[in-house]
Amino acid sequence: MTSTIDKKHLRRLGHKLKPVVIIASKGLTNAVNAEIDRALSDHELIKVKFSAGDRAAKKILGEQICRSQNAESIQAVGNVMLIFRQANKPNPRLSNLLRQ
Repeated sequence: MTSTIDKKHLRRLGHKLKPVVIIASKGLTNAVNAEIDRALSDHELIKVKFSAGDRAAKKILGEQICRSQNAESIQAVGNVMLIFRQANKPNPRLSNLLRQ
């Protein structure tokens, strides 16, 4: 679990990131799940954009993503969610935490 101070720092870092995964009306497919896993492994901190659905559906989908990826939701604003999962061996060239 990330502390409040850490979450503030992660939100600050995530502010200028662009979404790396866009989830359409089909929801969380195996391909989308694999892409989120790859992005979290490479970058540790990513943005995911939901292109369809109401507020409740986006919340449920975000919880499913975090549960299946063993990740943590840092912030959800509108159609965009900021997700964090610490890598075992972060790549300094790809990690959004180490490049900042």
